[in-house]
Amino acid sequence: MGSEAPSWAEQWGAGGIGDGNEQNHENKVSNEKNNKMANVKAAASVGLGKAKVAATAGAQKVKSGTSLGIKWVKNQYQKKSSK
Repeated sequence: MGSEAPSWAEQWGAGGIGDGNEQNHENKVSNEKNNKMANVKAAASVGLGKAKVAATAGAQKVKSGTSLGIKWVKNQYQKKSSK
């Protein structure tokens, strides 16, 4: 009969239900969450770096394209006004 269910002493004594195993489990779960969050942050950081490089390259292309466009318009205007 004792093997069917834990006795009162087994549940509440040393090593029983209230021995702190719940806290250990909570700590383990918390550590796993922290590790996952650290991995996600690392991946996001890498992605952010790539996005920054792509944005910088795109901005340079826009800047040079705008500059060339303004020069072209300026030249077209000077050709028409000089005739």
